[in-house]
Amino acid sequence: MRFLRRSLVGIFLLSLTLGLLAWAGNTFYGALQVRWAEEQRTRPARERIFAVNVIRIQPQTITPVLTSFGDVRSQRMLDLRAATGGMIVELADSFEEGGEVTGGQLLARIDPSDAQSALDVAGADLQEAKAELRDGSRTLALALDELASARDQVRLRERAMARQKDLLDRGVGTEAAVENAELAVSAAKQAVLSRRQAIASAEARMDQAKTSLARKNINLANSERALAETQIFAGFSGTLAEVSAVQGGLVANNERLAQLVDTQALEVAFRVSTPQYTRLLDNEGNLLRAEVTVSLDIFGVDLTTKGRISRESAAVGAGQTGRLLFARIDDAKGFRPGDFATVKITEPALDFVVRVPASAVLSSSMVLVVGEGDRLEVAPVQILRSQGDDVIISARGLAGRDIVAETSPLLGAGIRVRPTAPPSANGQPAAPSGPDMVELSAERRAKLVAFIEGNKLIPADAKERLLGQLKETKVPARMVERIESRMGG
Repeated sequence: MRFLRRSLVGIFLLSLTLGLLAWAGNTFYGALQVRWAEEQRTRPARERIFAVNVIRIQPQTITPVLTSFGDVRSQRMLDLRAATGGMIVELADSFEEGGEVTGGQLLARIDPSDAQSALDVAGADLQEAKAELRDGSRTLALALDELASARDQVRLRERAMARQKDLLDRGVGTEAAVENAELAVSAAKQAVLSRRQAIASAEARMDQAKTSLARKNINLANSERALAETQIFAGFSGTLAEVSAVQGGLVANNERLAQLVDTQALEVAFRVSTPQYTRLLDNEGNLLRAEVTVSLDIFGVDLTTKGRISRESAAVGAGQTGRLLFARIDDAKGFRPGDFATVKITEPALDFVVRVPASAVLSSSMVLVVGEGDRLEVAPVQILRSQGDDVIISARGLAGRDIVAETSPLLGAGIRVRPTAPPSANGQPAAPSGPDMVELSAERRAKLVAFIEGNKLIPADAKERLLGQLKETKVPARMVERIESRMGG
């Protein structure tokens, strides 16, 4: 009985479990049917609005500035060479590296002993030639006098012969007397011929004496020039460089002793591309004498001067491109030949243009314009110039409209934006702020001053300017960083 009772309880529990499972399945299926019977509802997508910086396009006239780099050169450089060999017996006190000399100053003297001896010999030879010429002149004068006397003798002999012939015709004279008279006339004529030969010899001697005198004058001039070449003078005022001569040293003929550089007549040579070169030509194809600004950055302090383009290279060098231009520097104070300088050339002004950041222009020369409803539109532009991080574009068709200052791959035509910055008054980016200024401790200031004073590579005027700025309470941070980078700080 117990077994039966337990069996019935087990069957009851199993039936209850199966019933509950069936009820749960039916409930789940009903819920699914209700879910499937409901309408499909989708949430509307919300449009994303991007915040952008905009620039108001206001046309104006802009003067582009072309930036290039070049090296400073001197317009006048002179090699000081020894025209004759020998020992250097005298050197000027300023004949040293970096020595300042004036035009016409005696710089060096080579031993003039041999040249002086040659000059003395040439002078003696000249005196001898002059004496020979005077002797020939006297000989010629005597020969002329003898010729005149011989011709007088001929006339006398001819008159005597005529008298003898007249006596013979009257029967008073003799044939022998006439023959003697004829012989005397013939002898007198022979004497005239001899005197003429003597004159010819005297004239030939005179010609030889004149030729010899001319040679002696040439020799004397050569000797004087050789003596003068033992002295080396400065052709113009300037500074000496690459000095190799020492007093007492032996130099060979045409050996270079130093180089004279005019540090006041400087120019800068710089290269531009061919498209940039074409923008510097006038309507006739001639190079514009455009104004340039030459700057040299020395430890954060810029040396700046003005100049003008003077000429261009006649040919493009092998392996080179573009055009090589030269510009004369007006005020060369602080500049030296060999400096690597930045050159900024002022180009002709452009009308109806605007300067915008380069980030505002897409790679396809398009800009994003804020249209109706603050939605973006794409508009083509013409890029005229590149100015550092900015570009100059033509403002035609965009005047008075706002463009996106910084493009992004997320921005495109039809996208709605929210301008986050008001348009600038002139369409130009904000001007950069001045250099950061820092205050130096006494120890740090003393180290910087000692480094500047001990550096011989810095020009004197630039050194004074640096020391003057270091004395101020606040010093430009950029200058301090540049100096400390040189001194390893």
